[in-house]
Amino acid sequence: MTTRRRLFSSLPIAAALPGVVGSGVAAEPVVARKPLRIGVSTYSFWHFDEKTDVWRSMEKCLETAADMGFDGVELLQVQMTDTSPAALRKIKQRAFSLGLDLMGFSTHQGFCSPDAQKRDDNVLKTTQYLEQAYDLGIPTIRVNTGRWGTSKNFDELMANRGIEPRLEGYTDDDGFKWVIDSFEKLVAEAEKRGVVMGLENHWGLGISAEGVLRIVDAVKSPWLKVTLDTGNFLEDPYDRLKKLAPQTVLLQAKTYHGGGMWYSLDLDYGRIAAIMREAGYRGYVSLEMEGKEDPLTAVPKSLAMLRQHFS
Repeated sequence: MTTRRRLFSSLPIAAALPGVVGSGVAAEPVVARKPLRIGVSTYSFWHFDEKTDVWRSMEKCLETAADMGFDGVELLQVQMTDTSPAALRKIKQRAFSLGLDLMGFSTHQGFCSPDAQKRDDNVLKTTQYLEQAYDLGIPTIRVNTGRWGTSKNFDELMANRGIEPRLEGYTDDDGFKWVIDSFEKLVAEAEKRGVVMGLENHWGLGISAEGVLRIVDAVKSPWLKVTLDTGNFLEDPYDRLKKLAPQTVLLQAKTYHGGGMWYSLDLDYGRIAAIMREAGYRGYVSLEMEGKEDPLTAVPKSLAMLRQHFS
């Protein structure tokens, strides 16, 4: 009598199943390559422009993103005019009705300060951002180290290519200790809400890949990883992006149509996509269009380019 096992082994389909071969030795599982999902940061529309409310509205950004064909939206926290639970629920409901994932929450904080009270205030503020992300159903927030604060303003910082002097009497080692201690306090809050913090290669102590990894490796928690920004390594970006790619939970992709607000980079997204594929990245790509061109024309062009390279 033919047993079920013999019958199954005689079927042609058995040879096609992952992990099943005729010799009885398990084969390597087949890993399908899917196109990466593409989202857009509301920053791409608003650009910190306090002079107009045209793009300040999250609802307008969401509707425009859906009409343009994006898969998701990354919210810029400082752009919000109302962060009450009722307002957050309204944003969440609207995104769902438009078929959009809320997949990122870009926040600001700073821990690079000798003032312990200031650092604690920023820990509390970041905890509130984690709670807001939880209410919105967003799985990750962008976080920063903060800066030394010795630049007169952001324009001066950009004129100096993101580099600023340390506070007199302090060293980088002091700064890294403050930042690491602060994130060690925050990982429990992140875990409690199921929201991953992604440390961005931004300015301050996060200006280099080595600086970002020094913090992430020291904290050593699945709740602190990397938000990788393609536009924040101003020289020789590709090797630096490659160092951070394995720890990345969200990729922010800069474009500069019409010229950048502070600078423009000629980024090779075919090369960047290859770096992320090699690292096994399967998360979202979040467009940050930082050019001066009207977002109604610049953002769709950027989306088409990202679809081409990350498909």
